[in-house]
Amino acid sequence: MAPRSVRRPLLWLLLGLAAAAASSPPPHLAQCPSAGHCSRLPPVCLDCLMHHNCVYGKEASFNCSVKPDVQCVDENKIEQKTLQITFICQFCWQLPTTQYHCKETTKCKTVRCPREYFISNCTALEHVHCLGNRTFQKKVYCNWTGGYKWSTALALSITLGGFGADRFYLGQWKEGLGKLFSFGGLGIWTLIDVLLIGIGYVGPADGSLYI
Repeated sequence: MAPRSVRRPLLWLLLGLAAAAASSPPPHLAQCPSAGHCSRLPPVCLDCLMHHNCVYGKEASFNCSVKPDVQCVDENKIEQKTLQITFICQFCWQLPTTQYHCKETTKCKTVRCPREYFISNCTALEHVHCLGNRTFQKKVYCNWTGGYKWSTALALSITLGGFGADRFYLGQWKEGLGKLFSFGGLGIWTLIDVLLIGIGYVGPADGSLYI
């Protein structure tokens, strides 16, 4: 057991940390503009009584209260604590793609037929109101890029395709060497690659999209 002379400073240290934690502002305050209009506050600043018996796709009004330490005003510049928020009745996972953001991945192939999907964790944008969990999973198309330009690949295929420059550029070293030592398959391979790159059938070796 620690001596009393050691325990007392530790006690004061713990009390100080607890007081600092109690006095620190809530994390949501950083996203809540001070003294702005309450109706323009993002969802993280409000506690709303969401009811799910509204008509999907129609406007619905919900009673909300401003979270502690959040200051906002109504149209008359009077401080307000309760208000009604009106938005389209729909769950967050039903939002249009422009109203949520999904995490991308580089572990899938974008150049594939049929196009490849992956399961992504998505979050509704800060200013969007919706029902249910704001973070949800969504099946989305594989849609990432490694920085390869379609115009560059096509230009190389037309001008230096016989030496495999287009395939080298796309990271396809085996095919590039094959074209180099066969003089573009005596020209036939070169013509085929111009067509395939032109229509986007041949893409980067890492499976990404052109930019």
